[in-house]
Amino acid sequence: MRNLWLAPLYAGLALSANAAFADLADLRVGSLEKLQIHATPVAGAEAIFFDPEGNERTLSDYDGKITLVNFWATWCAPCRKEMPSLDRLAAQMESEDFAVVTVATGRNKMAAIEKFFATENIQNLPILLDPKSALAREMNVEGLPATILLNRQGQEIARLVGEAEWDSESAKAIFAELIAQK
Repeated sequence: MRNLWLAPLYAGLALSANAAFADLADLRVGSLEKLQIHATPVAGAEAIFFDPEGNERTLSDYDGKITLVNFWATWCAPCRKEMPSLDRLAAQMESEDFAVVTVATGRNKMAAIEKFFATENIQNLPILLDPKSALAREMNVEGLPATILLNRQGQEIARLVGEAEWDSESAKAIFAELIAQK
C-alpha cells in the first residue's frame, strides 16, 4: 500500500518510453476505442496460410509494410458486417507502406467466400485461407472477427477483437501515424 504512489510514476515512464504508442492511443475514437495497443511489440507469427490456388503464404510476405491482418469466417455475422469497411480502407490506403490482409480461418468453402465477395462487391481484399487455423492459433486468436496490426518488422503492435469501422477517420489517422514513423 505504501508504494502505491509509484504506480502513476511507472505508468508515466512506460508511456514516455514509447511515446509513439501513447500518440496512437489518443487517436482511438468510436469503434477503434477497443483497439488494444501493446506497450512493446509482440513477436510475429510464422505459420503458413494459402491463397486460393494453394500457394503457401506467410506474414513475412508483408514485411516492410504496416499490415492490418483480419481474421474472419463466412459464417461470422460481425465479420461479414465489417468486411465492406476493410475493402474501402484497402481501396483508399493500400500502398507500398500499408496492406490489408484478410484471412478466412477455419472451414470456409471457396464458393461461399466468392459468393460473399460478389454479393458485397468486395474488390480490394485478398482471399487468403487458414483452413486448419494454424495462423489464427499461433496468433492467439480466440474469437472472430479479430484484427491484428503489425509493424514493418511483422511484430504485433495492436489488436482489436470484434467488429470495427476500419475506414473511419480514427482508423486512417492511426495508420497514417504508423506509416509516417518509418
